[in-house]
Order: sequence, then structure tokens, then C-alpha cells
Amino acid sequence: MKLLITGGCGFIGSNFIHYFLKRHPEDSLINLDNLSYAGNLENLKDIEKNPRYRFVKGDICNRKVVEEAMAGCDTVINFAAESHVDRSIADASPFIQTNVYGTFTLLEAAKKYNISCFIQISTDEVCGSIRKGSFSEESSLKPNSPYAASKASADLLSLSYYKTYGFPIIITRSSNNFGPYQYPEKLIPLFISNLLEGKKVPVYGKGKNIRDWLYVEDNCRAIDLVLTKGKVGEIYNIGADNERTNLSITRTILKRLGKKEEMIEYVKDRPGHDFRYSLDCSKIKKLGWKPKISFEEGLKKTISWYQQNKNWWKRLKK
Repeated sequence: MKLLITGGCGFIGSNFIHYFLKRHPEDSLINLDNLSYAGNLENLKDIEKNPRYRFVKGDICNRKVVEEAMAGCDTVINFAAESHVDRSIADASPFIQTNVYGTFTLLEAAKKYNISCFIQISTDEVCGSIRKGSFSEESSLKPNSPYAASKASADLLSLSYYKTYGFPIIITRSSNNFGPYQYPEKLIPLFISNLLEGKKVPVYGKGKNIRDWLYVEDNCRAIDLVLTKGKVGEIYNIGADNERTNLSITRTILKRLGKKEEMIEYVKDRPGHDFRYSLDCSKIKKLGWKPKISFEEGLKKTISWYQQNKNWWKRLKK
């Protein structure tokens, strides 16, 4: 198998590349990444000379670049995306361009080359907020931020290619990922790095918003399983049943780092802040997947990684 991975220098993409190359010694992959602010070649420095790996710098919105990178591949996994909600509130245009038009460009090229499987990496945020219960793969899409709306648009566009052209699309929607190589604008790496620098951590509102936290390696395992056992035209939710409030997460990080609650700075809530996300993951569990890494173990691993890789995140925060 030869894969085209888009956005492979980002957080989940780089973790997936590490995971895939270790577990599939017979396969190779190409990593197409534009190296925007969240794309970092250092994430893959240890494998840059691997003969089964090749990096191509390029934008998924550029048809020529995409077709050249995709030629000879039989599988595409699209991790490439603008993904930070706060940035989408400040300026939605890059999100529409990359997440919608970029996905369209990839779909068109993949259709041209008769790609055998195209996995679109999505998010639980496309369904919006839910007070009780959990969203299934059949739940209505009700995105509440420009970021979530752009990802929902990409999902619908991808599914239309399956319905219209019989295109082999599969969509995965995961809950909040955390782990190594996550850009320090997201909650867990921002709070860890701030506290390591002696800075306070900004908690929106009263910190009561609830998220389900999934260690990134478990998400990589799920995507790999969907690649081999998933059914074309289907959506698979990926979550870990680790629901916690933002304040609970903050207090756990403080405790792990020996800091007191005076390091919390409560700030004005962001516009349209979804209260709770929750996914029903029974569908992918029927394929044989379940999370292996508990939240506590994953957080321990994550804190340790940021403690040991200060040069990596300090350059980014500058």
C-alpha cells in the first residue's frame, strides 16, 4: 500500500505517520504539508531519511501540486485542516479555503486517479453541543463555530462524492485529542507549557464546558483499523468516554505539576462556546477497537513529553 497523508506535519498527522510506519513495514507513504504555523518538520525529524517516507511541501488547494503528490498512491488520508476555534472566530477565511476548497481539490484528484480508499478526518464539533446523551454517526450536523462549519461542509462534500460518483470515502470523527507534538495553543499543551514557564493558565468562563479526551495514539489505532476494516460510505465516531470539565482538566494538570489554583486566570468566555461534546462509539467498537490508554496514563505521558521537549514548544510560543 502507498498512502498520501495530507497535513502530516501537524499534531494528529505526524503521530499517525510514526504509528503507521512502525506497524506496516511493507507500506510507504508521502506526506503533503504546506507547513503553515501548526505544521512542523521537527515532528518527523527522526524518520526524514526513512526510505518508505517522502515529504512534499505544498498546499492541498493547489490542484497541480496535489495531483503530482497523489500520483502512484492508492490511499489518501486527509488530516490537513485549519483547526483552532478561536482563530476561526477571528478570521474564518483560511478555514473555508483549506477545510472546504482543499478537501474538494483532494476529492477531485482522488477521483481522477481512482483512489481505492479516501479517509476524511473530521471532528465531533460538526454535530454541535449536546447536554445529555451522545451523538451517533447519523445525528444531524449543527456546527456552532466557523471551524466546525467548515469541517461539516467537508464531510457533506465528501459524502456527496460517495453518493454521486460511488467514490470510496470513509469519515472518522474523533473527540478532543491530546498527546505529543500538539501545537501549544490547545488547552492541554498550552496549560502544561504555561505552568512550566511560571505563567497562569486562562480558563474560559467558569470552566464548566465538557469535552471527551482521547489520547492521540488511540485515535491513530482507530484510523488504521478503519483503513483496513471500515466500510466505504460510512462514518465512524472515535471517543474514549473520558468526559471532563475544562476546570477539572486544569486542576489535574496543576496537581501533576505541583501548582496551586492561584495559577488559574478566569477569562471572558468565547463566542458560541459549545457546552458539551459526546460521541456514541459503539460502531467502531464493533470493528474491534477500544481505547487502550487511560486519561490518567495519557496525561502523564503528555506532561512528560512537554517537560522533555521544551525547545520544541518554546520556539513555537515565541
